[in-house]
Amino acid sequence: MSRINRAIELLEQDQPIYYTGGHTGANLSYEGGKEMVSTYADYINVGMEHGSFDMPGLQQFMEGLVAGGPTRSGHRTPAVVVEVPVDGASGDIVRANAWQFRQILARGVHGILMCHAETPDAVKAFVESCRYPFQTIGVGKGLDVGRRGSAGQASAAPVWGVSIDEYLDKADPWPLNPDGELMLGLKIENTRALVNVEVTTQVPGIAFAEWGPGDMSMSMGYKNAPGEPWPDELWEARERVRKACKNAGIAFLEGATPDTIGAKIDEGIRVVSSGGALGEATAKAGRAHSGRTMPV
Repeated sequence: MSRINRAIELLEQDQPIYYTGGHTGANLSYEGGKEMVSTYADYINVGMEHGSFDMPGLQQFMEGLVAGGPTRSGHRTPAVVVEVPVDGASGDIVRANAWQFRQILARGVHGILMCHAETPDAVKAFVESCRYPFQTIGVGKGLDVGRRGSAGQASAAPVWGVSIDEYLDKADPWPLNPDGELMLGLKIENTRALVNVEVTTQVPGIAFAEWGPGDMSMSMGYKNAPGEPWPDELWEARERVRKACKNAGIAFLEGATPDTIGAKIDEGIRVVSSGGALGEATAKAGRAHSGRTMPV
């Protein structure tokens, strides 16, 4: 183990990472955390976009992960990424709702996923809201000074198992900060976001992005996502986001099955939605395909 965040450690090795958890959130309790520490997944997605914005539950869940740990890979906990309810429609909207990021990060999570990331200014505001002002990598080169305030480090550091000073050093977005342990992601999931994807994915501080086929389908007039093979307009949207991620040097997130995971890894997908009944089987097949050696 060389990192707190197992997901980042694997991405640095060009290994795909697998997550579990959906829109209704995890079992946000102390016992739920103890049970989830042995998950097959590399990170746990806590869905607060549509699930409850439950900060007491999230804190208990993180404490339960610590109590149940370490993982078999030697990490204190699996990584936890929270999907936030604020839309990335504009910089002003994101800044007005930055309290969500402060609350979530103070619970000791390892990343945040912002939905409907429509404009570069919204993404810029997202990254700045998750950074402390003394962290200066990238400032003046696409970012302004960070806006995260002091105090949350006191509750987050014990979850990471580090001192407060160490947490302050490490709680910065990767790969912008090579030593950072926070993973920030974007959902490019409607036609308004798609227009700007080549720019938004270039904002410093983002680690991964996805094309959000459910919402993208609705934004193109579908009641439900048609599924693979995608109609031409949805395939083109998917490809546009995938290529933008590749050009920006960030990971592309997409779902897979045991039958499709090998081809998707070869295509360059590095963050895999592997929840549901086939989740563990997908991860097992993918890890074999990529020759992964790190224990789950």
